[in-house]
Amino acid sequence: MSDLDASQFYTGLVAELYEPLVSELARADQYIPFIERSGQPSLELGCGSGIPMLELIQRGYEVEGLDASAAMLARCRDKAEKLGLKVILHHQQMQRLDLPRLYPAIFLAGATFTLLTSDADARETIQGIYRHLEPGGSVLIPLRIPEVESIRKQIGRFRETRVDDGPLLRVGVVDAEFDTERRHSRIRLRYERVQADGTIDWLERDWLGSWWTQAMFRQMLLESGFATITILDPDGGKADPEASVFVFLAQKGGGSET
Repeated sequence: MSDLDASQFYTGLVAELYEPLVSELARADQYIPFIERSGQPSLELGCGSGIPMLELIQRGYEVEGLDASAAMLARCRDKAEKLGLKVILHHQQMQRLDLPRLYPAIFLAGATFTLLTSDADARETIQGIYRHLEPGGSVLIPLRIPEVESIRKQIGRFRETRVDDGPLLRVGVVDAEFDTERRHSRIRLRYERVQADGTIDWLERDWLGSWWTQAMFRQMLLESGFATITILDPDGGKADPEASVFVFLAQKGGGSET
């Protein structure tokens, strides 16, 4: 199976089944304090099908979205139209960030940053974020280090749901590989849609990812120009240095720089 980046992974059956099968959906309340503190309009990187961006817009916040997957952006537009919302969406890879304006706040919902598959892409993304922040602007980046043994125990197990008495939807891990030296993961997922007559539409794809320790990520932020950097736990407190889930809050310096 060939390697797929996020723009190719989130297509077809994967894009269709993502929301009903995802293990945890980001909530608007998690990002409102950051937006209110940092300013508007804000930019969500990796906005996908619009969670939590559309809820934030519904609640009166000015948020633009960016994603590499045209299929996910199409689903976001469809949802926005049904909700009567106006949305500004950008079809770009995070590491190729090139927009015509600056923002006081940029954020990612969940550990979307870990879909980048190299240190070079991570650095390009951080540098792009820095260039697109207003002086004094802030970025919020949730990160996760995979719990290898826990993921391996999931092999062969499926999560399933049924929406509105429709077909049975299932997703499961069928294989997983980890390169701890290079900090790369390859998790093969199988998506299934089981019709009432037993017919199964299915698709297997490799979900590629990378991870960084707190020290590594802090250093990349410093190298890109960020000076004020805080490492938080998901609830907003100070992160444990050994935590596998943590959030970086970084601020661009003030002044006249662009």
